[in-house]
Amino acid sequence: MKALRAFIRDIKPEHTLFALPFAYAGALLAQGALPSLRTLGWITLAVLGARTAAMAANRLIDARIDARNPRTAARPLATGELRPSVMVWAIVIGLAALTLAAWQLNPLCLALVPLGALALVIYPFVKRFSWGVHFLLGAVDALAPLGGWLAVTGRFEWPSLILFFAVTLWVAGFDILYALMDYDFDLREGIRSIPARFGISAARAVPLALHGIMLGLLAWLGIVVHAHPLYWCGLLAGIVLVGYEAFLIRRRSGDVFALNAAVFNANMTFSVIFLVTTAASLLLSQASPGSS
Repeated sequence: MKALRAFIRDIKPEHTLFALPFAYAGALLAQGALPSLRTLGWITLAVLGARTAAMAANRLIDARIDARNPRTAARPLATGELRPSVMVWAIVIGLAALTLAAWQLNPLCLALVPLGALALVIYPFVKRFSWGVHFLLGAVDALAPLGGWLAVTGRFEWPSLILFFAVTLWVAGFDILYALMDYDFDLREGIRSIPARFGISAARAVPLALHGIMLGLLAWLGIVVHAHPLYWCGLLAGIVLVGYEAFLIRRRSGDVFALNAAVFNANMTFSVIFLVTTAASLLLSQASPGSS
């Protein structure tokens, strides 16, 4: 039981709330209605499996770096509280869950599992040679809404790519702010990140720009799918989020840990609000007179 608690503490399953709402939103927008509970169940398993495998791989590959970093030195794998074999098994089980879910959804989802698995595992290595790691992480997380869309349609459609790129920029933005916490360590150890490469000022400005572009992409998606007016309430929440982030960056620039805690909560709230407004807009569209 102690090992299980340490494992849960290390992989932070609560962070699934970033990707899962967008995975559901992708399925909802692709269906134009509420998908079956069976489909939603397999999407949930796929996201949980993929994220477990990704976090376990990250912790396993970065164990030595984490042990040298004061911020992460207390992580269970870095301290030896957890054995590396635990993370190996987590990767295997997570990928097995992803594969099972994809198999139950449709042939395209199953065929794309190897590509998704490769992306999950290579992410930790990229920070060693490219500051583009933030965008790779964003793309890995954006596989959730893209996968949700493919789970419903069984084919690529260009609106799904709009959603994919929007989520990629969304995640990359707050990951850049997250990297501010390791600025000194990254410089010392040669870890690649936008703060380490371009400086702290750029690292505070770029996320706001990325999140602004994200809102533009989500607005474009709403136009393409002829979204109900309630969909735009989710975009309004996004505008509030970007304004709040700008406020936090100005007011808490001296405490990057407090800044990231506030940004984390704000972005998690946005993902849930976007799902709720998207679902509500589709339900109201179906209920309105003249809807097909």
